[in-house]
Order: sequence, then C-alpha cells, then structure tokens
Amino acid sequence: MTSDHTNDNHTNDDHTGDFAEDFLTAQLAALTTPPTPTDNPTDGRTKDILTDEILTTQLAAPTTPPTPTHNPANSHSEDILTDEILAARLAALAVDGPAGLLGRIAATWVRVPSAAGDLYVASTHLGVAYVRTSRSVHDDDAEFAALFRRRFTRPLLAGTRPPAGLVPALHAHRAAKPRFDLSRLSPFEREVLLAVLTIPRGQVRPYAWVAHQIGRPKAVRAVGSALGRNPVPVLIPCHRVIRSDGTLGEYVFGPPAKRDLLDAEGTNVGEVYELARHHIHYVGSDTTGVVCFPTCANARRITEAHRHGFRSVAEADAAGYRPCQHCRPVGNEVA
Repeated sequence: MTSDHTNDNHTNDDHTGDFAEDFLTAQLAALTTPPTPTDNPTDGRTKDILTDEILTTQLAAPTTPPTPTHNPANSHSEDILTDEILAARLAALAVDGPAGLLGRIAATWVRVPSAAGDLYVASTHLGVAYVRTSRSVHDDDAEFAALFRRRFTRPLLAGTRPPAGLVPALHAHRAAKPRFDLSRLSPFEREVLLAVLTIPRGQVRPYAWVAHQIGRPKAVRAVGSALGRNPVPVLIPCHRVIRSDGTLGEYVFGPPAKRDLLDAEGTNVGEVYELARHHIHYVGSDTTGVVCFPTCANARRITEAHRHGFRSVAEADAAGYRPCQHCRPVGNEVA
C-alpha cells in the first residue's frame, strides 16, 4: 500500500541518519579558513572538488564542544543552548554546505491548536514525524524536545511556521493532509497507519477491519500494537479504531482523550456501544439491501423503519444484504 503523504525510502533515511550522526559527533567545531584552491586549467571542476573536500574535513574533525552553562532559573537553558550552538556552527562554516543541509540534520517543531488541545508537532525534511499533546508533555517545550531526541536521535529546532497541510488537517471537514515521515517504522507498521488514514472523520472501525485491509486478518493484536506506536496520533487517526465489542480500547493519550476526539468529530460512539451490547455490529437498509458499519455515513441515513441489525457480515449476507462499498464491512473478530 502506498500514499502520496509518506516517505518510505529506508535507504534515503538511513543515509541521512548516518550523516546526521557523524555530523553531530564532529560537533561542527573545525571552523578553520580553507586553503585557497589552486586553479587547474586542465580540470574545470577542481574548485568544486576542493570545496567538497574542505567541507568534509571541517565536519569530520573530532573536537569537544563548549559545555552549555546550566541556569537554574531556566530549565530550558541546556536544550536552547544546544540548538543555538548547532545553528551558530552551521552558520559559521567557512564553506557553504549543500543546499538543505540544516533541514536534513535537524528537525523543527511548532505548537498548534487542535480538538485534542494544543499539539507539539515535529517535522523532518520528509514530513511530520512526531506529535504529542501539550498535556502529555506537561506543557513543557523541553520535555517534548527530550522525547523527540530520544526517539529520533537528531536535533530539534523551533520552527517559524507549521508545515504545509497541517493546520487544515486539524480542522473539521477539511481533507488536506500534511506529508508524513514514517521512514523509521517497520513495513507492517506503515501499512497499518496508511490503512487508518482512510477512515473518514466521524467514523470508527474495529481493529479487525484494519487487519483485513492490510491482508493480515489474523494480526488483530499486532495491529493494536502498531497503533500504540503511532508517532503521529491525531493526524494519523488511530483514535478512530475501536474494539469490536463497541468499547474504545487503548489510546496513547488515554481513553478520555480518545472519546473527546471522537465526540469532536461527531462520531456516534455511544450508539455503537449500545448496539454492541445487544450483539449488533452492522446495520443494513431493507430499501438498498446494503449493510454497513453503524458509523458509516450511509448507515446513519437509514430511517428506523428500514433499519436492521446484524451480528456479522455473514448473517447479513445470508439475509440477502451486500457490503457497503464505502465502509467495506468485514468479519467480526473481537479485538
């Protein structure tokens, strides 16, 4: 499964990660004045080659960076100094680095409002890579930065504006999506998250549905584990995946936050739970002969007189109903 909103190129990411690690290990400390390249009339590329060699030498010289001074009055001082040192040393290079060098080494973060409260959003040059609610990090910029660095092992700088598509994606009834950097996830995890991206706002699907969508119908528990490792919750809406018994299930920010998000999207989760209590997991219309998940837009238009509940897709099929082409209902394994 592929998507225009993600970058799954492991080779690219591995190279960038290795380069970033080497770059940071060197600490950008060799800020010497390069020798003037000798012009060789037989090779018009000599100046360019020397420039690249000089840059490599400057980035590779092993020296020790100055130790940031800790200011007890400002718990953020160490993080801020670290980022400022990085930016200053990049700016002080005697030879210009390749275009986009900073973006390939350091990620940027912004804080934006959402239905889940303010979000901290970190992005790499490939796309949005990490999201946390302000509540989950105790409204602390430094705590968010520490979590990001621990997971991604790269510097994090304050951004000047949100990445393209981020703000529209957080508003109701807007289809725009930002690009995502999922390159650090396993192929299975990426498949799971890409399937979840197709669940419309205001609807939910069981974990078993996601497993079916990726062609792994028995991997229901593995799907739940993959969703628990989703690095970009809210934007990749793992909150729209619930248990087949109608209960919400786990969520990285806790079940109350999951319920708040679903309520903000207008999802009829209360009805889903009540139906499930009576062992009804699908609803069909006797006028169209179509069976749906209860949160499907088509199901919510069925009038009570023409509405019929079913325990399973097999039961609906036996009654002559066909699956909805929009919500694509599948088996009823309880997750």
